[in-house]
Amino acid sequence: MSTAFKFCPACATPLALIGQEEDGGFTERLRCPACDYTHWNNPTPVLAAIVELDGRILLARNAAWSSRMFGLITGFMEAGESPEEGIRREIAEETTLGVTKLTLVGVHDFQRMNQVIVTYHAVAQGEVKLSPELLEYKLMEPANIRCWRAGTGFALADWLRSQGLEPVFMEDFQRPADPVV
Repeated sequence: MSTAFKFCPACATPLALIGQEEDGGFTERLRCPACDYTHWNNPTPVLAAIVELDGRILLARNAAWSSRMFGLITGFMEAGESPEEGIRREIAEETTLGVTKLTLVGVHDFQRMNQVIVTYHAVAQGEVKLSPELLEYKLMEPANIRCWRAGTGFALADWLRSQGLEPVFMEDFQRPADPVV
């Protein structure tokens, strides 16, 4: 349950965890005791891309991340765009690359962040120029990528399997001298 949403957006009364019958069951949600507003706390859809450039996969480090972890290109849909339009826009905004082919990889839940991630494999072309959101990037051979056990890491593992590669997860990798991606 989200703790960030504390006040009713309709009347500013503090929200309370109130249970009531809905959809055939009893459910507790943050509700306004004054005007009956319900904070549904539905997951946010997030778009992600496994960007392939010249046969290698682009992984980027977000400027907001304190660690040297690298991940997929991600972003949020904007009103009025389809998921496909949204991920093409995100790739262009964050890397300046153009997408020549886009294929749905899958949809995965990321409950820790209350998100649903829609992941695509995007074949891209052009020269990488990062937006200020990203600090650096790596282009990696698919066979050398190590996945993470959360969010987009599961989508990346599914895509690797679809390419005939068995994914290796970071905590399963035993050579400590290798860089973490």
